[in-house]
Amino acid sequence: MKEHILFIIDGLPGGGAENVTLALAKGIQQRGYHVTLLSLSNKRDYEIPAGINYIVDADRGSGPLRKLTELSRRAASLDALLVELFAKVGQPKLVISNLHKTDRIVVRSKVLRANNVWHCIHGMFSRSYLGNKTGLSRWLKQRKMQHVYKHRKLITVSDAVGEDVVQQVGIKPTQLITIYNPFHIPEIKQRAAAANPFSGEDYVLHVGRFHQVKRHDRLLEAFALAQLPGKLVLIGQGEESVTKAITEKIAALQLQDKVILAGFQQNPLPAISGAKIVALSSDSEGLPTVLIEALICHTPIVSTQSPGGVAEIMTGELAPYMSAMNAQSLAEKLRLAWDNPPEIVPDMYRKFDYEHIIDKYLSLIKRP
Repeated sequence: MKEHILFIIDGLPGGGAENVTLALAKGIQQRGYHVTLLSLSNKRDYEIPAGINYIVDADRGSGPLRKLTELSRRAASLDALLVELFAKVGQPKLVISNLHKTDRIVVRSKVLRANNVWHCIHGMFSRSYLGNKTGLSRWLKQRKMQHVYKHRKLITVSDAVGEDVVQQVGIKPTQLITIYNPFHIPEIKQRAAAANPFSGEDYVLHVGRFHQVKRHDRLLEAFALAQLPGKLVLIGQGEESVTKAITEKIAALQLQDKVILAGFQQNPLPAISGAKIVALSSDSEGLPTVLIEALICHTPIVSTQSPGGVAEIMTGELAPYMSAMNAQSLAEKLRLAWDNPPEIVPDMYRKFDYEHIIDKYLSLIKRP
C-alpha cells in the first residue's frame, strides 16, 4: 500500500493558499504517494488534479446554536470521516492543515492527536486577524490564536510570516520552519502560452481576491496618479461589499474607461505574461504567488513593501520597485516600471522551484 499523505483545507475558492495546496498535493502524488485532499466546504473554483482523492466534509449544522457549537461539532464530524478514511487507505505519514479556520477544527480532532500534523500559515496573522482589533477584543483574539497553535508544528510560507507568528502574535510552537510556496516553472510557462484575453492592450494587472487587505482603493488611486498610457485589469472576485467599494472608487476617480473588471479566471497566467506590469497594493502578504508567477513569465513587478514575504521576493535589482504604503509612492513605482522595467532573470525565482519545495515537505514525514 502506498504511503498516505493528508491535506485538510476549509474550502477551495479562488485564492492563493488554495492554489498552493493543490499544487503541493499534485506534486506529492506524482512522487508515488496516496494523497487525500479533504475540504471542509463545498466551495470549489479549481479543478482537482488527476490522482488526488478529493473528499468533502461540509458543515451540516443548523439552528440558533450553530455558531456556538461549530468547532466541536465539526471536529466530531471530521473524526468520523477520518476513521473511515484511515481504515481504507491507512494512517497518514504526514498531515498538512491549511488556513486558520481549518486549524481551529483540526486541533480539536481526537483521531489526529497521534498523527504527524503540521499547520501551514499562509499569511500575516497580526494583520489579517488582529489588525482591525484593539484593547480587550484584540487581547481575546490573540489568546485564542495562541491557544490553537501552542506546542504545534508550524510551516510558514516566508521568514516574515514566521517572525510575525512568534513576535507579534506570541505563539509558541514546538517546531517552526519556513517552506516557500512551490512553483512548477515549466508548467507555468506552458500555461502562460495560452491565449491572452487582453492581447493587444497595454495594461497593468492585479490578480487577487477582492478583500480589504488587498487595498484595491490604493491601487486605483495610484493608477489614476500615474497617468499611464494603458489600462488597469483587475482579475479576482470576493465579498460583495468590497466589490461594490471597488466599482464606486472607479467611478469616483473617473476611470470607467481605463479599468477592466475581469472576474475570477481559472488560468490568469496568459494575462500575467502579457502585462506590462503586475502590481500589488496590499497591506500585508504572506508570500504573494502572483509576484513569483510574474517573474517566471518575465513580467516586471511592482508592490507595496507590505509586511510579509514581498521583501523576500523583491531583492537585488527588484528592490527599487517596492513602494511605501501610500498611493503617491505606488504611482511613482508604476511609472518607473513602465518606463524603465527591470530585466528579469532566472536567479530571481529559482529558490521557489517546485521539486525543491516538494522535497522539503516530504522531509517532514516521520520514518520508523
